[in-house]
Amino acid sequence: MKLPAAKGRFFRLLPSVVIVGGALLVVRTSDLVHAAYAEASEATHQNADLTDAPVPANPDYAGAADDAATSAAEVDVMSSLAKRRRELDARQAQMDTQANMLAATEKRVDAKIAQLKQLQDQITALLGQRDDAQKAQIAALVKTYSNMKPKDAARIFNSLPDDVLVPVAQAMKADVLGTVLANMSADNAQKLTVKLADRLTLPQTTNALAPAGAPAAAAASAAPATASAAPAKPGG
Repeated sequence: MKLPAAKGRFFRLLPSVVIVGGALLVVRTSDLVHAAYAEASEATHQNADLTDAPVPANPDYAGAADDAATSAAEVDVMSSLAKRRRELDARQAQMDTQANMLAATEKRVDAKIAQLKQLQDQITALLGQRDDAQKAQIAALVKTYSNMKPKDAARIFNSLPDDVLVPVAQAMKADVLGTVLANMSADNAQKLTVKLADRLTLPQTTNALAPAGAPAAAAASAAPATASAAPAKPGG
């Protein structure tokens, strides 16, 4: 069965139409793909530009500058407080060191004072012992010369050194000393009387050997005795 001529041409052109349609579809599809790539690339560049661009400050938020200033002030205050704290800690450490040094120095000074006090007590005890021994020695000499004859005692008194003669003469009774002075040479008796009165060479430790007023009484009684005994000496 033969097809009509028109249908025959249609079937002959159909493959060409299909091919041309497919080609057009491919071209269209390619254009759409290129357009999609172009739009994607442009969007990517725009996003990159937006990301790199600085974010503008919100004009509606007026306290942004105040917040920045407040934060800087807080940082300054905290830094200042930390510095002050370090200074106070260093000062406290220095004060603690000085206090420890002062305490150690006070301990050493107290120890030295205790040693000096102990040494002073020892010296005082030794001085007391010496005074007692000297007092006993002077008392023995006074007793010895008081029991001697006035002429013999006067002869010895004429040659005694002052550091022995004056304490012994001060401790003697006034009447006994007067008779001894009457038998001494006039020059030695005068010198002894002046020394007893003025206490020129009197040792400090002999103050406790004689009662108060004894030297003055001895000197007062010795002077008249010397004056009265001087004329009688050539006959004696």
